[in-house]
Amino acid sequence: MAAVGSGGSNAAAGPGAVSAGSLEPGTASAGETGCSTRWRWGEAHRRLKYISLAVLVVQNASLILSIRYARTLPGDRFFATTAVVMAEVLKGLTCLLLLFAQKRGNVKHLALFLHEAVLVQYVDTLKLAVPSLIYTLQNNLQYVAISNLPAATFQVTYQLKILTTALFSVLMLNRSLSRLQWASLLLLFTGVAIVQAQQAGGGGPRPLDQNPGAGLAAVVASCLSSGFAGVYFEKILKGSSGSVWLRNLQLGLFGTALGLVGLWWAEGTAVARRGFFFGYTPAVWGVVLNQAFGGLLVAVVVKYADNILKGFATSLSIVLSTVASIRLFGFHVDPLFALGAGLVIGAVYLYSLPRGTAKAIASTSASASASTSGPCTHQQPPGQPPPPKLSSHRADLSTEPFLPKSVLVK
Repeated sequence: MAAVGSGGSNAAAGPGAVSAGSLEPGTASAGETGCSTRWRWGEAHRRLKYISLAVLVVQNASLILSIRYARTLPGDRFFATTAVVMAEVLKGLTCLLLLFAQKRGNVKHLALFLHEAVLVQYVDTLKLAVPSLIYTLQNNLQYVAISNLPAATFQVTYQLKILTTALFSVLMLNRSLSRLQWASLLLLFTGVAIVQAQQAGGGGPRPLDQNPGAGLAAVVASCLSSGFAGVYFEKILKGSSGSVWLRNLQLGLFGTALGLVGLWWAEGTAVARRGFFFGYTPAVWGVVLNQAFGGLLVAVVVKYADNILKGFATSLSIVLSTVASIRLFGFHVDPLFALGAGLVIGAVYLYSLPRGTAKAIASTSASASASTSGPCTHQQPPGQPPPPKLSSHRADLSTEPFLPKSVLVK
């Protein structure tokens, strides 16, 4: 370790081998300085984890609640296909501006970069067409599902995407799951089945224009498409280069084009007669902005959250959605729903636990004990492991099923 003397010169020294006579009175030793630096990094990392938790919870819950609110407002109902297209357009424009900022505002450099990344490497670009098609279908299916199911019921049922992602990763990527993960998937399926049984049994008042059967079919199809698209995306782009903003821009280009095709096929006549922005209110624009920017925001903070934190965020979002549904939509929580939701929350947490948890805890305890004999005087609080290094590793979809669409392009 190199220590800097009071005169500004560098003096080489071994770990903790700082002579007492070489220090000015009141000057911290190299060991103390390094330890306090690690402590500050640990504090900053913990704060970032809490911020990540808050962002993940708010984004997960607010999108579903805002769509449900906008779709159940009295008056003219907006076309869901137009909202999907607008979200893709805004997401693509945002990524384009971020790439423009990365090129320091140089239009020529940006144009050359996009020409090389999008046109010259057209094979990589075309690979994104399939997941983009599936994601566009998934976004439209979510509107159908949330329009026909209570927000809390949808939030619980939508966790089936963990099951579909795990199954597709086993089938397509030859991944293996631990016994605990298989047990948690069974628990997850049981919890969702209980919630759907409660919904089919008429748990609470139901608007006449809602079809729970159509909502269930839509959410199951959405979970299947989400699982397949995520695993397929990882399979075809493994090892390829490209920033998160470039990948989201490419997805946005395909998503906009495919969304317009879906709009024309499903609601083209009605949109032509009433207008693209028919039924748009501030609540609808809030949904569009949440879809466009919420996922990108999560993509920025999610690297500071480990699997357990993501699972905890999913569980909290289920609770938050349920509480908000009671307040906003008069949702009734009966014992059957509480049992099913509890099983799903427990399954999500168990699935998010890393393998070899006991070994990891033992290793952490050993390293913490060893650190007490070092030269540091600023020790970690008792029972706290040393601050981990920030990691920007690629997402492994078999163990990180909680990532939103825009995070999967890392």
